[in-house]
Amino acid sequence: MKIAIVKYNAGNIQSVMYALERLGVVPVVTDNADELIAADRVIFPGVGEASSAMACLQEKNLDQVIRALKQPVLGICIGLHLLCEYSEEGDTHCIGVFKRRVLKFLPKMKVPHMGWNTFEGRSSLLFKGIPEAGYAYFVHGYYAETGPETIATTDYITPFSAALHQDNFYAVQFHPEKSGDVGALILENFLKL
Repeated sequence: MKIAIVKYNAGNIQSVMYALERLGVVPVVTDNADELIAADRVIFPGVGEASSAMACLQEKNLDQVIRALKQPVLGICIGLHLLCEYSEEGDTHCIGVFKRRVLKFLPKMKVPHMGWNTFEGRSSLLFKGIPEAGYAYFVHGYYAETGPETIATTDYITPFSAALHQDNFYAVQFHPEKSGDVGALILENFLKL
């Protein structure tokens, strides 16, 4: 099975690579459209700022390539944000797979939301075998609204989409690559979709 990780100017790609290697998978990190299209699975990770990340994708036409992918795609953190329609971060128009807006947390509590938290819902094969008390690791100052594509929620200041699903696109706000056994199982489930 060929796994491709989208290469662009967003961090955390190495952590995702190591998490996949622990599962026995050696991914290719690429910004080549043909390699992304030919992959069996595509992972769209990232830590960064939405407008500059989106500009990088557009410069390489990767926004169009990603939107047209037919195989299972997993967005992680900013990957989730960029798969949405719009982000308040940098007033950014994004790829638009999920018809959700990404909003800035109001500073009623510590922002960014950082650390371990539970997520509820789990109405997807992505979460097969995940215990109800399972925790995942979050680091983010922006969040996706809940809506029809929401398959898991977390509550921090306000309820938000911890995970989204539309057709062949999946996305998680948390970092499975940093979420221990729970995260490893989510990545393994994604590879089996």
